[in-house]
Amino acid sequence: MEKLDYKKAFRDLYMPKTEPMLIEVPKMTFLAVEGHGNPNEVDGAYGKAVELLYALSYAIKMAPRSGEVTEGYFDYVVPALEGLWWQQADAERGFRQKEKFCWISMIRQPDFVTEEVLARTVKTVQKKKPHLAVQTAKLRQLQEGLCVQCMHLGPYDEEPATLRKMQMFMDEHGLQSDISEMRRHHEIYLSDPRKTKPDKLLTVLRCPVRSV
Repeated sequence: MEKLDYKKAFRDLYMPKTEPMLIEVPKMTFLAVEGHGNPNEVDGAYGKAVELLYALSYAIKMAPRSGEVTEGYFDYVVPALEGLWWQQADAERGFRQKEKFCWISMIRQPDFVTEEVLARTVKTVQKKKPHLAVQTAKLRQLQEGLCVQCMHLGPYDEEPATLRKMQMFMDEHGLQSDISEMRRHHEIYLSDPRKTKPDKLLTVLRCPVRSV
């Protein structure tokens, strides 16, 4: 059976065009780590969270090779890294004070991934990579509902230009941002910044909205 590639199977969620669009985002399961601080900090909390998420995600995917049987398992491509972002209350609005960023870094998981599966995987990864804070990873259900999203092409620091396009789209369609403690600014990273030139980076930007 061909492995499931979420980007190809759900193109409306992961491969939007560079013009804003309205979408209803369904409930999904994520492996998530919450933290704060500059994501560009060398050996910082964000980098360690990303390392942990990938370690756990690939351990779950590869578990059958070590003889572990999970009910409902199917082969799949590990989905892209995603992130929910906001800033501390005392931060200036914008991208300048990156040390004031708060984030939930996450990777989507297949429906067969349960708390039991995660607990088993945590033990496996802890033995192989004891430097990782495995207990900080949690399973999280997220149902974003109505959102405006758009593909951003280029460096992360140039995202405001795409966000302005999204705001114009909202204004034209009688929508307004519904960002809150329950609904956050959302980014999906389709490119590996270690291997991709900044002007070629692909990032899905997603904003929860409601009718005016």
